[in-house]
Amino acid sequence: MVAVPSPSDASGSGAGVRPAGSSRARSFDTAAAQYADNRPSYPPALLDVLEELVGRPLAGAQVVDVGAGTGMATVLLHHRGAHVVAVEPGEEMAAELRRRVPGVPVLRGDGNALPLAGACADMVTYAQAWHWTDPKRAVPEAWRVLRPGGVLALWWNDVALDIPWIAAQEGRIARHFDGDPLPRPRDEAGQLRRAFQGIENVPRHAHRRLRWSRTMTVDGHLANIGSHSVFLVGGEHARAFLTEERARLLSLFPEGRVEEVYDVLLIVVPRP
Repeated sequence: MVAVPSPSDASGSGAGVRPAGSSRARSFDTAAAQYADNRPSYPPALLDVLEELVGRPLAGAQVVDVGAGTGMATVLLHHRGAHVVAVEPGEEMAAELRRRVPGVPVLRGDGNALPLAGACADMVTYAQAWHWTDPKRAVPEAWRVLRPGGVLALWWNDVALDIPWIAAQEGRIARHFDGDPLPRPRDEAGQLRRAFQGIENVPRHAHRRLRWSRTMTVDGHLANIGSHSVFLVGGEHARAFLTEERARLLSLFPEGRVEEVYDVLLIVVPRP
């Protein structure tokens, strides 16, 4: 089993994010159920590729899922037979995770200072959470927690900007909010550079990109984008956008359903 400190030592109070994004990181606690009900998960093929790149099955592996949110990646890892410990800074997000993935230990904490003993895990994973960390701190923390031969695995969904209606929506969001205050590169090379930002010697790594999609109602799609931090802190300004966007989407898709298309980028980094 993964060695963890006592509950009194494991509680975390911060999200471990850059100061400029701290209010946005905390905003997820205001919409934990909305997040869990509407955010996209990941395709089963992603875990197949993860096992391929790691060179071992997930079944029986000791995995620490950091920034676990409401447990979207946690539940997939758990169903593959991994022994998972989830680490999540947000109180309400962690509570939602416990409700949805009962039996998986959940610790309050963040990736910049993991509430875990050293050399206790075979794998440390970040799903849709790495951009909230400081890589200069989070990478050494992963090395500390990993056993020899262990791996750090990062992945996240990005909307497919070659799909015209998605690209147009992303443009409207950027204009409405006058640019995203926490931008993330969209191109693969830029994302790989961002993953290791500030690290002097970029560690050896492998990566793979997979495309997948899901069909949602217009209202479900709007609940998805409305659960992003820029909307959660946006107040009436954000609500106005969602109202206008609903009318626009229903004119484009009168049947009331849209196909969300994603590219998920997976990065696997062996422990040196």
